[in-house]
Amino acid sequence: MKKITKQTYINWYKDMLFWRKFEDKLAALYIQQKVRGFLHLYNGQEAVLAGALHAMKKNDKMITAYRNHVQPIGLGVDPKRVMAELLGKETGTSHGLGGSMHIFSPEHNFYGGHGIVGGQIPLGAGLAFADKYFNRDGVTLTYFGDGAARQGSLHETFNMAINWKLPVVFICENNGYAMGTSVERTANHEDIWKLGLGYEMPCGPVDGMNPVKVAEAMEEAIERARRGDGPTLLDIKTYRYRGHSMSDAQKYRTKAEVEEYRKIDPITQVLNIIKEKKYATDKQIKAWDQEVKDKVEECQKFAEESPFPDKQLLYDVVYEQEDYPFLKHR
Repeated sequence: MKKITKQTYINWYKDMLFWRKFEDKLAALYIQQKVRGFLHLYNGQEAVLAGALHAMKKNDKMITAYRNHVQPIGLGVDPKRVMAELLGKETGTSHGLGGSMHIFSPEHNFYGGHGIVGGQIPLGAGLAFADKYFNRDGVTLTYFGDGAARQGSLHETFNMAINWKLPVVFICENNGYAMGTSVERTANHEDIWKLGLGYEMPCGPVDGMNPVKVAEAMEEAIERARRGDGPTLLDIKTYRYRGHSMSDAQKYRTKAEVEEYRKIDPITQVLNIIKEKKYATDKQIKAWDQEVKDKVEECQKFAEESPFPDKQLLYDVVYEQEDYPFLKHR
């Protein structure tokens, strides 16, 4: 695996803090009704992305569900465009037509943002199939939540992926509660990784609050897929500090439980290592924090000042019909 250095920890801290503050700003904008519809935030799960990005290579792809704002940013999408998309603006990643749940950027190897629970699982295997078919050196990281692990499409996909030895890594971001039902209430066992055993697929649990542990597990799984040895299932145990979405009353858990998990916050863990190893001074850390704050404000300013898309766009992106009788196409 690529060595984890002083610079790695500094980058992890700055990136994860930016992702957290970016989404905190989105939460505030949602309350102001500037972000409409649903809003599913990633707070607490940042180490899963940070560790994965450390292990990924140039041609590797990522596909996930609707908790999907920070992944494209991590892959290189301009965060200003992501925030603009959430505000429904023309400058967004999909010209404001996708919104919160459907960020998409194939040029940065990010294939969504999918609103159907578990719908991205077979799509991820399909991307991997294409890489194998065309002999491309790429691995697809296919993310899904613990709730989606109960979808029938998962089993169909696992069966085909292991049979064809597709270059895909299946990643359950197991935050414990799906939409609001505890994992222990959805099956007769809590170990989602064991679903891989029925297909003789390499599988296991991972500490999802520690980016080092995530990077190590991802590296092994990605390189296995790249060698042509097929898929792996990683059950990454993480935790979301906010609700399933902004409309979630969170009556299924206590505030004390959330506070316990905050003690192992991935951002705090990385910051503690930076301080313990004297990778940075308090003055440098304070400067990074201000840099993140300024960057988030820049994203907000860009998004709020961007125009809404022209209504004509609604007709131009649906289908093409030369003799369409109502509105003239561009």
